[in-house]
Amino acid sequence: MASSLVIIPTYNEAENIEKLLRNIFAQQRAFEVLVVDDNSPDGTATLVKSLQQEFIDRLHILERPGKNGLGTAYIAGFKWALQGKYSYIFEMDADFSHAPNDLVRLYNACARGGADLAIGSRYITGVNVVNWPMGRVLMSYVASKYVRFITGMDVADTTAGFICYKRRVLEKINLDKIKFVGYAFQIEMKFKAYLLGFKITEVPVIFVDRTKGTSKMSSSIFSEAVFGVITMKMKSLFKRYDI
Repeated sequence: MASSLVIIPTYNEAENIEKLLRNIFAQQRAFEVLVVDDNSPDGTATLVKSLQQEFIDRLHILERPGKNGLGTAYIAGFKWALQGKYSYIFEMDADFSHAPNDLVRLYNACARGGADLAIGSRYITGVNVVNWPMGRVLMSYVASKYVRFITGMDVADTTAGFICYKRRVLEKINLDKIKFVGYAFQIEMKFKAYLLGFKITEVPVIFVDRTKGTSKMSSSIFSEAVFGVITMKMKSLFKRYDI
């Protein structure tokens, strides 16, 4: 068993998943992958299962009956990972917006740099986003600034979804108490790690918008992040926040 597991939630990612998996398994460091598929009608799960014959004991799949949100997919993946002996557990998108080559950089930030949580950050060295419309870039950037201001976290990219966790972070956070299911899930996980005193490091990456498949982003996802973070912060101030 490799010490590192990459969790990739999927819904209709048949156009991307095989190429992505081959890129991950070609890295110099050994990674295992858990695909959490939400009953993709395009056959993503079937394709992954066919590849398991090639990547024996390195490629795993967790099939869920329906599309229940990014946060719940990751929580299911985290719980699966904690049943094993993985020391480093990663979040990664299926659409090549996160470069497989950067997995090793995130790993090194935790394994050698002393971080408990390493974030692949779009904003730590400016705005490193490719192929996004300007409106979306501004919305994401301003949302991260807003979350940073409200929560007090010294994190430039609070909504990032490219992350390496040391196992102990996920063991300490009560995963059953995570409230958000959309991209605000990413904020909540970072905020809880911050409150628990874990060391958070940002590693600069270039985020490239998908070229194949359909984006799952919507305005409601940003609304959850913008309004939910206020409630989250207020509860933490009055000791009513479950970590």
